[in-house]
Amino acid sequence: MAKDKLVTRSYILILAANFLLYFGFYLLLPILPFYLTEVFHSGNATIGIILSCYTIAALFIRPFSGYLLDTFARKPLYLFAYFIFTGIFLGYLFAGVLTLFTILRIFHGLAFGTVTVAGNTIVIDIMPSSRRGEGLGYYGMMNNTAMSIGPMVGLFLHEAYSFQTIFCCAFISCSLGFIMAFLVKTHAKQHIKREPISLDRFILIKGIPAGIDLMLLSVPYGMTTTFVAIYAKDIGITSGTGLFFTFMAIGMAVSRLFAGKQVDKGRILSVISWGMGLVCFCYFLLSACALLMEVNRIMTITIFFSIALFLGIGFGTMFPAFNTLFVNLAPNSQRGTATSTYLTSWDMGIGIGVLSGGYIGQFTTFDRAFFFGACLTLFAVFYFRKKVGPHFVQNKLR
Repeated sequence: MAKDKLVTRSYILILAANFLLYFGFYLLLPILPFYLTEVFHSGNATIGIILSCYTIAALFIRPFSGYLLDTFARKPLYLFAYFIFTGIFLGYLFAGVLTLFTILRIFHGLAFGTVTVAGNTIVIDIMPSSRRGEGLGYYGMMNNTAMSIGPMVGLFLHEAYSFQTIFCCAFISCSLGFIMAFLVKTHAKQHIKREPISLDRFILIKGIPAGIDLMLLSVPYGMTTTFVAIYAKDIGITSGTGLFFTFMAIGMAVSRLFAGKQVDKGRILSVISWGMGLVCFCYFLLSACALLMEVNRIMTITIFFSIALFLGIGFGTMFPAFNTLFVNLAPNSQRGTATSTYLTSWDMGIGIGVLSGGYIGQFTTFDRAFFFGACLTLFAVFYFRKKVGPHFVQNKLR
């Protein structure tokens, strides 16, 4: 009984730590394009390059952080990365030139890539295997809850206060999260005899097909989180764009209530397939909003925010299922590597999405950028059915 209470307490604390970390992250996400435009007078292509540096840095560090988490004690690495991630928000206050801001974004990405792998892995350690899908689902729901509040608060602060105020708010949020993370109690890590360093110490080889599929899905997601507010403004939706993130997060939160339980019942592939189909449809519809605005403005605005809700349901359905899929392909000694490969694939797609979205948006239009993303999701659907699903059935360990 005492052990169950300790597990519950630690789980609640890490949920709070995860929420506060992502709240600080999402607080900045929608306002950074405006910050680069208003303060440094950057174009869309430059914005895409600079913001993608964050994701590329996170992508670079993921495999190494997974290896370190499987080799050494996890909590100290988690706290160290969390501390660095928090402190860099203060650095933004003194980034008076674009070069310094870009360097800080790179180091912020390195810290983010490490702390998120560590947090996910600690949750996997804390939760019993019979409730792992549900546990990861609620853990991910903290991201979504932060996503529902953070961008909206960030855009509100952008209208009423300075960018420095927003950076300070993000710092305070993550500082509180660091305290929550410090209080988490983890299990003593069993000593495992390490094999010689090889590629599968850094990347889950069996997870590569699923990683490719996840990467394709995350390209339009990266475009959405970075450029959807600008896209809305371009097509004539001038107010309330922060609600897009709120509706998207509500959809994710709703999906978490049932998706994790379905995953724990062994329906991983069907859950992912359902979510992928919904996301594919939503992106084709999102790319059509520019044309629909010429037909009926009120109808298009309704569709635009409805898309956010259903995108949230689609992605929220897939997240815990994909995470569990990677974990089920790996032995217990490679949980960190499995989580790292899962998040690396996601970050790679987001980086490509931010970079390509910026270029396509600058030289053509953002509706074409989202159409490109929609085509990638369609390809991902077919690739999952032909390659990823059969591969998982043949190689899963649990």
